[in-house]
Amino acid sequence: MESMQAADFDAKWDLKITRGSGARYLQIVDFIERAIGEGRLVAGDRVPPQRSLARSLGVDLTTVTRAYTEARRRQLIEAKGALGTFIAAPRAELARVVDMSMNVPPPPAGLDFQDLLRRGLSQVLLRSDPHLLMTYQLGGGSASDRAAGALWLAQVFGHVDTARLVVCPGAQAALAALILTRTRPGDAIVTEPLAYPGIRAAAARLGRRVVMAKCDAHGMLPDALEAACTDGATLAYLNPTAQNPTTHTMPASRREEIARAADRCDITLLEDDPYWLLTPAAPPPLAQFTPARTYYVSTLSKTLSPGLRTAYVLLPEGKGGDELLAALRAFALMAAPMTAALATQWIHDGSAIQLLDGIRTEAFARRELANRWLSGIGQLPPAAIHAWHRLPDHWSTHQLTRAALAEDLRVTPSDAFSGGPNPPNAIRISLGGVEDRAQLSLALRKLAALLERRPAQDSELVV
Repeated sequence: MESMQAADFDAKWDLKITRGSGARYLQIVDFIERAIGEGRLVAGDRVPPQRSLARSLGVDLTTVTRAYTEARRRQLIEAKGALGTFIAAPRAELARVVDMSMNVPPPPAGLDFQDLLRRGLSQVLLRSDPHLLMTYQLGGGSASDRAAGALWLAQVFGHVDTARLVVCPGAQAALAALILTRTRPGDAIVTEPLAYPGIRAAAARLGRRVVMAKCDAHGMLPDALEAACTDGATLAYLNPTAQNPTTHTMPASRREEIARAADRCDITLLEDDPYWLLTPAAPPPLAQFTPARTYYVSTLSKTLSPGLRTAYVLLPEGKGGDELLAALRAFALMAAPMTAALATQWIHDGSAIQLLDGIRTEAFARRELANRWLSGIGQLPPAAIHAWHRLPDHWSTHQLTRAALAEDLRVTPSDAFSGGPNPPNAIRISLGGVEDRAQLSLALRKLAALLERRPAQDSELVV
C-alpha cells in the first residue's frame, strides 16, 4: 500500500492505492467522489497536477490521466486551462429530479461496469449461437442457465440441485406465476402489514385477497400466521432479510417458529429474498427450515443489475416445475436469452462475484452517508440499498413527499407498502438509484434540511 506524502498535497487528499481493491484509476475516481460526498473536497478546490499525483502514488501517469478523464466524464472535476484543474460545482440541471424512490443496486465501487458489460457480451457472442440468442426458447432456462443459478445460490444454500431450479424473467413474473400456481381466485395470501407493493398488485389483478398478519420487531408473528390460515389463506408471502421497506431482518429463531407454524396449518411459503447476499451474517433462509413447503425466489435485479431481468426460483423438495412454467407461459414465455446468457456468463467466469463485491462496497459507503445526514433511519444493515425513515410529528407522509418533490427529490410514502387504513408516518429512501455518491450526499443533505423545517402553510397565490 502506498500513500501520498503530507508534504506534497493538502491533507484533504489522503488518498491510498490498495492492491486488490479494483482498478487503480477507479480507486482515484472513487476517492474524489467520496470526498466530495463527505464534504472534504468542495467546489473550487485545486486538483493535484497529474504528474505530481502519479509520482506520489507510485503509479503510471496514464493511470492518473485515465482517472481524471473519468472524473471529468462524471462531472466531478473541471479543467480551467492554464489555471489548472478544480473540483467542479454541483450540477444544476433544470427539472432534474433526484430519484430516491426506486430500489436498485448502486453502481459498483472499484469496477468499470461498462468494460465488464462489454467483455461479458463479447464472451456470450463468442461462445453462443447468435441464432439461438435471438429466437424462442423453452422456459425455465437452459441447462447452463440452471447450473449458473445453482452456483449463485450455493452462496446461500451450499449444494443446489439444478432439477429444483427454474429461471424466470425477473422476480415479479415469478411471484405472479407462483400466485397462479399455488392459489385459486378468492384465496387469501398472508403478508406482513408493510410489504413489497408488487405482491399486493399481483394478488389484486389475479383476484386473490391479501390478509395481514401482525408483526413485532422480529417480523411476522407465528400465531398470527396460524390465525390467518383460518381466513382461507393458502399462501404466505415473506421477505425476511433486509425487509422492504423496513430493512428489518427476521432472526433465525423466528424463522424456525414461522416454519413450524406453516407446518401446523399446512400453508405454502413464498420467500422473496432479494437482499440476502447484501446482508452480512444473514440467518438461514426459511427454505432451509421447511424445504418441502417453501418456494424461494432470488433475483439478480437487487444484487447485480435490473437490466439482467433474471431470477431463480428454488422449488420445494419433491415438487416439479411444470405448473410454474405453465403459469409463466401465460404472460412471460421465457427469460430474454441474451440477458440470461449474460447472467450465466458472469456467474461462471466470476464477474458476478466481482460485481457483487463492488456493489456491497458502494452500498456500505452510501449507508454511511445516510447515517451521517438522516437521524430517523434507525439501524441499517451494513450494505442496505434502502432506508426506512420515521418522520417527525410536524410532517405527514404526503406533506413530506410533496415538499420533497417540489425540491426535486423523489421518495416513497409508506402507504405504497401498506394494505391497512393507517400506514405509519414514514418514507422509504432508496440509496442505490442516484448516479453517484456526491449527488446522493447533496440529496440527503437537502432532505435532512427539509425534515427539520415545518410544512409551509397553504395560501392562495395572487398575481
